[in-house]
Amino acid sequence: MGTKILTSSGHGFENECREIHDSWGRLNHLVPSMAGWSKLEKQQIRKTYRAMYGEDMAALLQKMQSQNGSKVCAALYRWMVDTHERDAIVAREAFGQGDVNYRALVEIFVGRKSSHVSLIKQAYYARFRRHLDQEIINLEPPHPYQKILVALATSHKAHQEDVSQHIAKCDARRLYEAGEGSSRGAIEEAVVLEILSKRSIPQMKLTLSSYKHIYGHEFTKSLKNAKYMEFEDALKVVMKCMCNPPYLLRKGTVCEY
Repeated sequence: MGTKILTSSGHGFENECREIHDSWGRLNHLVPSMAGWSKLEKQQIRKTYRAMYGEDMAALLQKMQSQNGSKVCAALYRWMVDTHERDAIVAREAFGQGDVNYRALVEIFVGRKSSHVSLIKQAYYARFRRHLDQEIINLEPPHPYQKILVALATSHKAHQEDVSQHIAKCDARRLYEAGEGSSRGAIEEAVVLEILSKRSIPQMKLTLSSYKHIYGHEFTKSLKNAKYMEFEDALKVVMKCMCNPPYLLRKGTVCEY
């Protein structure tokens, strides 16, 4: 078959679906035209394909990718699904078979709006029949990132859109007193986790900005103390990701799509 460019018919996307159906196993020549589809076109084509053949295109691409390791199928699969569904897939892959990719999970909970996180959780349950929050809670062995992720997941359920300068200043002082201003020699995890669980990401950004204004340096600078342990290292990554979302991408997570 030649490299025919797909065009939508006046009756829908039946022609495109037939072309795709006849091209499983040799999808390379379809990539250029598929790449030009809009979000709405992808949704309509996926819906039409299911109506015509009783199968989901994304599920077929995933199956082919798992069977032969095709990078083309993997790329098309990620591209075909909606962004929240894609993030749900990334989250599932982050749990893996061995080491958990905590940084990929952090990027999802820090870098997405609460409305999007809610859709991710719905898509995760619809696809994997598991609750994402519970998956994080049940991780073994316990890990510092796990504690922070549980707090972030909680914050997405109830926080308000508006931010408060007063709350930011109060939280900045609490962070100082729980960290470098404390005589305990280690950060008070309970205080930090409480703040993270109750504040939105925009509110946390304002808090970190207030911290720098009040104390003359970034909050993360106080976490470089050699006496600090794994929790502080994980917290530093999370805070840097809040202030600079591309930070984790430079560190090499699976969320680059």
